[in-house]
Amino acid sequence: MILGIETSCDETAAAIVLRDQSGHGTIRSNVVRSQLDEHAAFGGVVPELAARAHVEWLDHIIAQAADEAEINLADVDAVAATAGPGLIGGVLVGLTTAKALAASLGKPLIGVNHLEGHALTARLTNGVEFPYLMLLVSGGHSQFVLVRGVGDYERWGGTIDDALGEAFDKVAKLLSLGHPGGPAVERIAKTGDRHRFKFPKPLLREERLDFSFSGLKTAVRLQAEALAPLSDVDVADIAASFQSTVAFIIETRSRQALEKFSSLFPGQPMRLVVAGGVAANREIASVLDLLCNRVGAELIVPPIALCTDNGAMIAWAGAERFALGDTDKLTIAARPRWPLQDDDMRVKSDAA
Repeated sequence: MILGIETSCDETAAAIVLRDQSGHGTIRSNVVRSQLDEHAAFGGVVPELAARAHVEWLDHIIAQAADEAEINLADVDAVAATAGPGLIGGVLVGLTTAKALAASLGKPLIGVNHLEGHALTARLTNGVEFPYLMLLVSGGHSQFVLVRGVGDYERWGGTIDDALGEAFDKVAKLLSLGHPGGPAVERIAKTGDRHRFKFPKPLLREERLDFSFSGLKTAVRLQAEALAPLSDVDVADIAASFQSTVAFIIETRSRQALEKFSSLFPGQPMRLVVAGGVAANREIASVLDLLCNRVGAELIVPPIALCTDNGAMIAWAGAERFALGDTDKLTIAARPRWPLQDDDMRVKSDAA
């Protein structure tokens, strides 16, 4: 039974997750407090405000998680917390709290890579077997990762500039749609003409699995400036055309990634796991569903509450590592950057 703590961005979260000997997981509680209202006026997350909110609320969130799970904190077998990557102030709040709890309760500490939490969530929700391909699309990350096993990852490609969620946020701000940008753009795009504007699809002619959304974002800005002042129809059409372009890019790169997976693992079932908040976008989900049906792959999207940042994914990643005897010393450091890849994860494990 693992307590998981997540504070890497603007959600203060804690959860209690149970992993049995067969590897089956049960979420006993999963408490998340969003800081959306605190940051809405600024059009994005303010790191210092986020860290202060974590300090104010984390103890209460942990207590609520224990209450909902109907346990005492002394009943947990280990304490897991995000140790990076993320906003360093927030990561420090969660990791320091986890260290204090581990020391006072006499329990092992597990520092979890936030990206590993996303990578392993499908094993908690769907019991997915290794290996599988993960597409992580969120406000801070956009990448393909081959998941061979716990702590065994290979990054196949990612964004070379803006993350996809960040691009949605910036386009929403440009069009005065509010924050967070993803739901706002999707909502207005439903009434727009996605064929009106032809936006660029950067990097797609190159044979690599990387993304670039900065040029697309710039093209949207230039189009908006050319039409200013924008009518409601203009805004809806720009949003729809932008979202359609993004969906095409994601579909194309996902097809290429699945082809690579198939060539490396002939005869193995193809599984595409999608994680991150952008997984909630219905147009992107639809094109991925059609793609997987067409190529004979299984599309796995955990419940949206477990795609966005939460404590259950950190507790589960901690449980998976704890089952392998992988724990950390209390001296483990918080890391603002922590790539999820083979060598890096093994260095962490060996150092522990």
